[in-house]
Amino acid sequence: MSITKNYFGTLPDGTQVDIFTLTNSSKVSVDIINFGGIIVSITVPDRDGNMADVTLGYRNLDKYIENPGYLGALIGRHANRIEGAAFELNGKVYELAKNDGKNHLHGGITGFHNVVWKAEVIGEKLVLTHTSPDGEENYPGKVDVKVEYSLTGENELVIDYNAVSDKDTVVNLTNHAYFNLGGHASGDILKHQIYINADSFTPVNDECIPTGEIRSVKGTVMDFTALRDFAEGFDSSDEQIKNGGGYDHNWVLNTKGNAGEVAAELYHPESGRLMQVFTTKPGVQFYSGNFLDNLNGKENAVYGKRNGLCLETQYFPNAMKHKHFPSPVLKAGEKYHHVTIYKFTTK
Repeated sequence: MSITKNYFGTLPDGTQVDIFTLTNSSKVSVDIINFGGIIVSITVPDRDGNMADVTLGYRNLDKYIENPGYLGALIGRHANRIEGAAFELNGKVYELAKNDGKNHLHGGITGFHNVVWKAEVIGEKLVLTHTSPDGEENYPGKVDVKVEYSLTGENELVIDYNAVSDKDTVVNLTNHAYFNLGGHASGDILKHQIYINADSFTPVNDECIPTGEIRSVKGTVMDFTALRDFAEGFDSSDEQIKNGGGYDHNWVLNTKGNAGEVAAELYHPESGRLMQVFTTKPGVQFYSGNFLDNLNGKENAVYGKRNGLCLETQYFPNAMKHKHFPSPVLKAGEKYHHVTIYKFTTK
């Protein structure tokens, strides 16, 4: 596996942003920039060996500064939504930015998606580090974060998340890559199939905020316990589909932190491309790109509604309001460590 570094762009304040290309012996490659830890592209073969870039993105830094859909971004301190843009920790209420209606989304205005990370190539890993100061976005504690990206000979993109804080705080890191296994410019995702290793999910209200219920998927359009088409779900009268504008929900994984067990699969029958997801996280957010709004992407592609989907491994959204959910609280001096793997094969 090799890693090369090239110039990508310059921010308005003069800071240079670089792009790192990870390539393995099968010519599979991943492009990552140190602005926002963003995955710009993932190029993998189909069943006939034809290569295609299967993640949505841009080749222009200015687009990533805007990036309304968080394309490819590293998300923190807290991925997903926090109800009312506030949480209570150790008897104190922390008020956060209201950047999703009256709620808090993906770490706020100056979330991890919007900073330049220090980047080093160490062995066969791209190592990104960032220190989030105490009080940033009104989160408590100075948090030192390290995220390692590596690409294996088995076509696995491994993301290794690490953090430590000097005060009790909340940390919930993920990546917001949008996948389209037909190729990033191939149109909608409606011919994909999905499997999620979860017997239950967390229902949401009409603001996409989990209500606290953990509900069985059995007999509903949320049941992906066998690989199946999901396009028909968009036409469902199910209240959850209406609340999310499609799929925008967290599934309660059966894997129980076992990164050796498949958490989810995405399959594109036409190309034969199969992506398997492995993670130590307790949940995964399947987001079907419901709010993509004709973004001008790479190679003159236009990304409209449902032209890509996300499988964001995570702690459950709104977990600070529902104490029976796995807790995103990181105690002072303790280590946050999670791993997520996206493995690409064909069948």
